Amino acid sequence: MSEQTEQPEQTVPGGSGDSAVTGEERPEERPEARLERAVRAAEQALIEFEIAVETFRVEVENFSRLHHQKLGPMYTRLDELDALIAEAKAARTGDAEDLRRARDARSLVMPMPGVDELFHDWLGAEGISDDAAAMLTDRPVRPPERVRPSEEVRRLYRELVRQAHPDLAQEEGERERRDAFIARVNAAYGRGDEGLLRELAEEWAAGPVPEAAAPGESEELYARLEWLARRKELLSLVAKELEESAIGSMLRMAPDDPDRLLEEIAEQLLAQVSDREAELAAELAAE
Repeated sequence: MSEQTEQPEQTVPGGSGDSAVTGEERPEERPEARLERAVRAAEQALIEFEIAVETFRVEVENFSRLHHQKLGPMYTRLDELDALIAEAKAARTGDAEDLRRARDARSLVMPMPGVDELFHDWLGAEGISDDAAAMLTDRPVRPPERVRPSEEVRRLYRELVRQAHPDLAQEEGERERRDAFIARVNAAYGRGDEGLLRELAEEWAAGPVPEAAAPGESEELYARLEWLARRKELLSLVAKELEESAIGSMLRMAPDDPDRLLEEIAEQLLAQVSDREAELAAELAAE
């Protein structure tokens, strides 16, 4: 290979001192380009955060429903046993204080529900809930099978949200289309419906591809960053409320296997039921 002839340094016309060009100059990057990258990075970070918050919200909701469905009868049985024990003791002693405790224990067995409890979770931002609609139309209510949807369901959900998130839209019409689509995705994920999520993935792949937006002006990009920051703050409040709720606190005790936590609580309740039944038998035998 022949040696390359070394080129002498060239002085920049109009430059000061001995400034020289040792290679081809790279054009300086526009400030708007750097700002646009920051906006895109903030959008992706927000989407990932929203995915995390939504997946946790579904786990909290499913845990709450399964907790009520699976463990509710045990709690009711414990209340009934407590009332029977107190009543047996009051009948045996005739003491005024024991009689009062028996009345208090019996009042806890089947308390009269308030209006808020009667309509809890029936109505939401999207109208009447699926469970309420099922009850009103005599359709069977489909409970969640697990606290946490399967790994494949979670993977499909994350991919769909990353592709179709409304925050990626640049026009109002496209945002509305994405809003409606993501609402369906969230509903399918909440039910753990893998088949429907696959259908939605095919639907999105076959749908119109939004045109790439031209770089916006710096003012628009700054406004976009501010909106993303406000959205992140609101989501942080939602996440904090979920984590600090009674069910959220229980889920944090078993982040890797929340379904197993339900089984452990059930085992503890069964042991308590057994203890109460033995106590009741002893109280009745003492009469």
